[in-house]
Amino acid sequence: MDDAKDTGEVDGQTSSSAPPVFRAAVEALRSSRLRPQIEVESTRAPQRLAPHAYALEATVVDGDQDLADGRLVLLHDPAGHDAWRGTFRLVTLVRAELEPEMAADPLLPEVCWSWLTGALQARGLACGEPSGTVTRASSHYFGGLSERPSTSQIEIRASWTPREGLGGVPDTAGHLASWADLLAQIAGLPPAGPGDAAVVTLPQRRGPQSR
Repeated sequence: MDDAKDTGEVDGQTSSSAPPVFRAAVEALRSSRLRPQIEVESTRAPQRLAPHAYALEATVVDGDQDLADGRLVLLHDPAGHDAWRGTFRLVTLVRAELEPEMAADPLLPEVCWSWLTGALQARGLACGEPSGTVTRASSHYFGGLSERPSTSQIEIRASWTPREGLGGVPDTAGHLASWADLLAQIAGLPPAGPGDAAVVTLPQRRGPQSR
């Protein structure tokens, strides 16, 4: 809690000392409504990445099973940041389990990265300085754990600078919606609407986690 005043966020609540543009951007995140399979809640934000930060965690659920999860962090530096080329930055981590044969696909990293950029483009959102990694990891069990089936996971870590709109406030609600589209896609959910009919999603993961 010692850095809470600096970040502008305390246990999911934006500090009244935060700049108005940051408070407006956070309020847009809080008031957004996503598809019912995606459960979102505020969480403790990182305290040293920027003067002001706000974070959300989300889980894609199907009944009592968790199909994917992720974290989205909104950073704001009123003085601007050379690497961002702006005063706001969005940072995300998204992950889901895969069938081992899907994880072995050599084109999977490029496809997953295109899902992120495509989700932003599909909603007409401009962004700058995108960067990130796509990581595939496999776990194989031995000895006393040898009866467990092998598991594979895909993880996307990325950040981008949202274009600032009227009054210097970015369309954070739109970026949250595109992030939710990415979560749904990596979880293998069907498209949410007619406009998403061309989206290609991963097949259902083997053994999604029970809640």
